[in-house]
Amino acid sequence: MSTADPAVAPASPILPASNPLAAPSTLLHGLPPFADLTLEHQREALRAGMAEHRAEVDAIVADPEEPTLDNTVVALERSGQLLGRAERVFYNLSSSVSSDRLREIEREIAPLAAAHSDAIRLDPGLFARVDAVHAARHDAGLDEEAVRLVERYHLDFVLAGAGLDETGRDQLRALNQRLAELSTTFDQNLQLATEAAAVLVTDAAQLDGLSPAEVQAAAGAATERGSDGGYLLTLVLPSGQPALAKLRNRELRERLHAASVTRASAGEHDNGPVAVEIAHLRAVRARLLGYDTHADLVAADQTAKTSAAVDALLGELVAPAVANATAEAEVLAELAAADGVQLAPWDWAFYSERVRAERYAVDSAALRPWFELDRVLVDGVFRAAELLYGYTFTPRPDLVGYHPDVRVWEVRGADGQPVGLYLGDYVAREGKRGGAWMNSLVTQSTLMDAQPVVVNNLNVTRAAARQPTLLTLSEVTTLFHEFGHALHGLSSAVTYPRLAGTSVPRDFVEYPSQVNEMWALWPEVLASYARHVETDEPLSPDTAQAIETAALWGEGFGTLEYLAATLLDQAWHRIDPGTVVPDAQAFEAAALAAAGVSVELVPPRYRTTYFQHVFAGGYSAGYYSYIWSEVLDADTVEWFKENGGLTRANGDLFRDRLLSRGGSVDPLGAFRAVRGRDADTGPLLRRRGLC
Repeated sequence: MSTADPAVAPASPILPASNPLAAPSTLLHGLPPFADLTLEHQREALRAGMAEHRAEVDAIVADPEEPTLDNTVVALERSGQLLGRAERVFYNLSSSVSSDRLREIEREIAPLAAAHSDAIRLDPGLFARVDAVHAARHDAGLDEEAVRLVERYHLDFVLAGAGLDETGRDQLRALNQRLAELSTTFDQNLQLATEAAAVLVTDAAQLDGLSPAEVQAAAGAATERGSDGGYLLTLVLPSGQPALAKLRNRELRERLHAASVTRASAGEHDNGPVAVEIAHLRAVRARLLGYDTHADLVAADQTAKTSAAVDALLGELVAPAVANATAEAEVLAELAAADGVQLAPWDWAFYSERVRAERYAVDSAALRPWFELDRVLVDGVFRAAELLYGYTFTPRPDLVGYHPDVRVWEVRGADGQPVGLYLGDYVAREGKRGGAWMNSLVTQSTLMDAQPVVVNNLNVTRAAARQPTLLTLSEVTTLFHEFGHALHGLSSAVTYPRLAGTSVPRDFVEYPSQVNEMWALWPEVLASYARHVETDEPLSPDTAQAIETAALWGEGFGTLEYLAATLLDQAWHRIDPGTVVPDAQAFEAAALAAAGVSVELVPPRYRTTYFQHVFAGGYSAGYYSYIWSEVLDADTVEWFKENGGLTRANGDLFRDRLLSRGGSVDPLGAFRAVRGRDADTGPLLRRRGLC
């Protein structure tokens, strides 16, 4: 149904009715009532939600009936509704509109949430019931999805330590509490350090190479931070900063690069000691749970299954990636030498753009007027989704998001029936963490009669007043990528919320979103959205072809910077409990050298102190997921091309056999249902120029 029914889902008995989260939202598809919510409402709901959830679980444990799917596992699925509503709102806001007060609440809630999760997962009575249902799952007449649900819950409990004795459970609780505190500290340190590291320029002449709109945006950013008359270059999350490709002033390039790669590595917000302690405690926890390392623990719940399988893929890529990057460096060094300079890391992007312009006739900066945000979104991203899946997107300005920047669209299928809501929050601002991501505000499930509400976040530089927001080609790709995650959530058609949408293994979740990137340069889609913002002139076919031809240039750098970050993640999470790491940066340098990816000109995509994915996100020992998923993605792109490309038949098959299934089926089985066979690494190696 499209609105929550208070008669079906009553208000919480322990939260005042005046709190907007006390009952399910009556807005369309259960969109949270952001206009009425305060931070204190959220704090109150989080604390009450934990208490209510615990009472519900206690009732399940106390049930005198023999454990069954319905009275145990499905009952768990139905429990915690208040807590779920509060968490989905709060953690989205902590990423998107953080503030001093929100960070205070986050620090308060993090250890409480860890303790609550442990109270559920480490309850021996509850695990005994789940274990009994799991043991009888093949003899109880359950359908395939119900069996998957039972197996999912059982593995969740086992990996959370449910099989430990009382002493082990106590140790695990202490570890989890401390890790929750440290993760919050890392995230908040990084956000504050990134804001503090923004580069202030007082002389506009130093910004030579940036467009007038970019200079205006920098002036606006400076004014917002109280530096009238200056120009502020804010940082995005990865090591590489977009302005490095354009700035002609080499000293400013060096300043910007240094600000990026030294973030949160010293002073008040130093994340080095935080990362060291996180890695150590994860190693201790893994050993307690019976695994050699944290990486082995993580791999057990992924499609990779073992660290050895991860090593096999990464090992296949390192040597050719280094060779490609070295060849690219030789080309760039010649260009730099002609300017009388020795190539340095802060020069790479600048001279790489020159190669694209001179060798391939692609000037990335000059392309931006063809990539206006709204046009890319509506005539590109949405159009591809309509052609593939029949989805339509109707603006709903009457529905309020959590910030004035947020816009809301109602999504319907080809039959006109409601699908859910899509929220877009695309521009960078103070209080918003770097990077790009997708969150679910309401999770689809037929059990709860709920349709999805999803949000995409990007960090595009805010345009000056009354100026259009123009994207780089990389940002266009990111928008299509994140919308692929949104489609995964919107297309979900499962019974149980635990299996909905993106609730798949970490090394599979990036696969559908990476597939969606292919439509960014698909001729029919590109011709629809790539039109000059002032003249409406379409991007010429020759330029589009040049972009395709130039795609392999820079793959050496791109693959190597990614592999360096991936192997750094693995190194941190392969340590044993006895490993002593006195200095995070020294450990990082040694790890990169040992992995064969220590190339001075190519820093890791993320260095330790700003590697948010693994120290404050869900990708610990799992950053390899992007390349693992890309094996599936590259093979699937070939399948689309072999079968006619952008057609409803292809889209419907991909949605029905994979996107809609979430975690209700074996992920690699879903891939085989589309591709007709197991994945082949050949398409990936060809795409990245590694063979």
